[in-house]
Amino acid sequence: MTLKKWNYLFWTTLLIGTIAGMITSVIIKLAVPDFDFLGISVGWYEWIFMLFGASMIAVLSEMGFFAYLTVRFVAMSLFRGKLLYWDILQVIIIIVALFDIVYLRYTGAADNGNGWVQYIVLPIVILLVSIAVAHRKVKETNRKARIPTLFFMCVVTIMEAIPAFNLNEASYTIIMVVPLLACNAWQIMLLHRLLPANNNPEKMSKA
Repeated sequence: MTLKKWNYLFWTTLLIGTIAGMITSVIIKLAVPDFDFLGISVGWYEWIFMLFGASMIAVLSEMGFFAYLTVRFVAMSLFRGKLLYWDILQVIIIIVALFDIVYLRYTGAADNGNGWVQYIVLPIVILLVSIAVAHRKVKETNRKARIPTLFFMCVVTIMEAIPAFNLNEASYTIIMVVPLLACNAWQIMLLHRLLPANNNPEKMSKA
C-alpha cells in the first residue's frame, strides 16, 4: 500500500461518507420535520454540524477498516494452516453481533410496548447489504472472500454504529448506519484493486 493509494482510499472514502451522510440527513429532515440534529435548530448552523458529523462518520469507518485489517492479519497468523477455524469463528461472531443489536436494543429501550419485531429491521438490512457486497467481492476475487467480507460488513459496521445504538433513536441510527455501510462497502471492494496481486490478502490466503 503506497502513500498515493492510501491517500486515494482516505479521500474517496471521506467523500462517499460525507455525501451519503448528508443525503441521509436531508431525507430524515424531510421525513421528520421536527428532527433537529444534536438538538441544534438554529438555521444553517445545523447543516454545518450535519456536514461535520457525516465526515466524522466516514473517518470512523476508515479507522474501523484499518483496525479490521490488523485483526485479520493477527488472526491469519494465529490460524495459519487452519483457516477453516477462523472462518467458523467469524460466522459465530456475525450471528452473535446481529442477535445482539436486536436483543440489547430491545431490552435497553425505555418503551418496548411495540414488541421486538421493529428491532429486527436494522440487522436484516445490514445483513442484506453485506450479502450483496460479499457476492460482488467473490465475483471480483474468489469464493473464499465471502465470509471475511460478511464479517467486515456486519460486525465492524455494528461496532462502529454503537454510539447511535446507545441513543436508541431511529433517526440517528439511520444517519449513522447508512454512510457506514457505504464507506465500508467502498473500502472492502477497493482493497483488492489497490494491493498488488502478490500482496493481496484475498490472493495470498484465498480468503
